[in-house]
Amino acid sequence: MNTYVFFIIRKFFSSFIFVYLVVGSLAIILNLLTELEFFRNIKIQNYLPIYLSLLDTPIMMFETFPFLFFISTLIFFNNLLDDNELNIFKYTGLKNSTIIKIICVTTFALSLIIISVYYNFSSNLKNLYLSLKKEYTNDGKYLAVITKNGLWIRDLVNKKKIIINAEKIESNYLINSYISIFDENFDIIENIQSSKVDISKTEWVLYNNTVFNNNLGLKNEILRLQTNYNYKIIQNLFSNLSSLTIIELLNLRKNYINLGYSLTEIDSQLFKISTYPFYLTIMVLLSSLIMLNSKKSNNFIVKFSYGLFVSVTVYYLNNFFLTLGKTEKINLFISIASPLIILMLIAIFMLKNINEK
Repeated sequence: MNTYVFFIIRKFFSSFIFVYLVVGSLAIILNLLTELEFFRNIKIQNYLPIYLSLLDTPIMMFETFPFLFFISTLIFFNNLLDDNELNIFKYTGLKNSTIIKIICVTTFALSLIIISVYYNFSSNLKNLYLSLKKEYTNDGKYLAVITKNGLWIRDLVNKKKIIINAEKIESNYLINSYISIFDENFDIIENIQSSKVDISKTEWVLYNNTVFNNNLGLKNEILRLQTNYNYKIIQNLFSNLSSLTIIELLNLRKNYINLGYSLTEIDSQLFKISTYPFYLTIMVLLSSLIMLNSKKSNNFIVKFSYGLFVSVTVYYLNNFFLTLGKTEKINLFISIASPLIILMLIAIFMLKNINEK
């Protein structure tokens, strides 16, 4: 590896580590304040809020990586300009485009490590965070999971424990459900088998059901069952996909298909992860071009403010298209790819005469 390549990579990496530590420290403090507010009236060990804030920070930082790489690049080029190193590189024949190429390739390689190692590590921490915090929430006694055997729900109503298993979901209905109701001591009260259950409200309507009690089966056309769940609540239970590793997401997707559950949320998460290296690389490219095209201005605050404006604009542009995809207004893949294509076109336009800057 040429000396100048190693120098550029080391300097860029130093800028990224600096920004990561600064933003990470702020994230830990904000998380800690949130946890202290949450546990304000709950008696706990003193270390728990700190521990939870540390567990939740890595996945939060994953979400901010585009911003971190963008700001890191601003600082990287500002340091080169302050130390007059950019002019030295130019005098030795090193073009601006070559510097951009080096840090973009470095970013792409680093982003592959981020999604394969960092993301899986931080999602495991997020999962641990949710498991620990769930014990202190009001809904800690409830549980809903999707497995290859369908949807499983655990509920507690009027001191009765309810276990529900459904083969699949079609619209607002559970298909081929088996419901077991237990008392406080987990002694069986009755089992209910139903071909179709309306879950649009928390009071479920069971159609074509059979109630088994003391080995006797009683058939009913309609039966009502009070629960703490409806279709919307069940949907929200599976919205926090950031606590799942990539392999777990893929396995969950297979279970979603078997269950007939909407794939929009999980496909959105998978598309987002798979395009992350391109997203981060484009952000670095865009930041580089902003700095090189405005290097005549010596005011870093102005450049940094402009960079923040661009970052915020990109964030809302990304969210806008993502919302269109999740609401199925446009194709999900198009909603993920469109912001990247727009940013890339802007970057290509800004690349004009970049070596003369």
